[in-house]
Amino acid sequence: MHEMSIALAVVGQVEDAARAAGRTGVDTVTLRVGELAGVVPDSLHFCFDLACEGTLAAGARLVTERVPGRARCGGCAGEWPTGLPPQLCCPRCGAAAAGLLSGRELEIAAVSWSGPPAPEAGRPPEPAGVPHEER
Repeated sequence: MHEMSIALAVVGQVEDAARAAGRTGVDTVTLRVGELAGVVPDSLHFCFDLACEGTLAAGARLVTERVPGRARCGGCAGEWPTGLPPQLCCPRCGAAAAGLLSGRELEIAAVSWSGPPAPEAGRPPEPAGVPHEER
């Protein structure tokens, strides 16, 4: 099940981004998943929940956005939805697809953080309601 390795990689990247942004938690991770990427969304959701345990992303929700497959014809330059199983010959002229335009995506589209930002290292957190200039 390669969905677990994908989930672990996503959680690792999200944790790195959280630390770089000085964040203490993750609320939601949105992934764009192409229909031709060979990923089973239900399995990915299950694996993501397991991969988040004990990390900054613990309790985070995974949202997947499906990206339909589209191809372009090498003969007439027409475009069509590939579907599954993918139709890789042009429905208009019968020529082979020159390439896929979409459908293989597997990318982090957005992350929403939870909780307050982490205090800067070596500096105590600022008291609530007291602007920096007044201290």
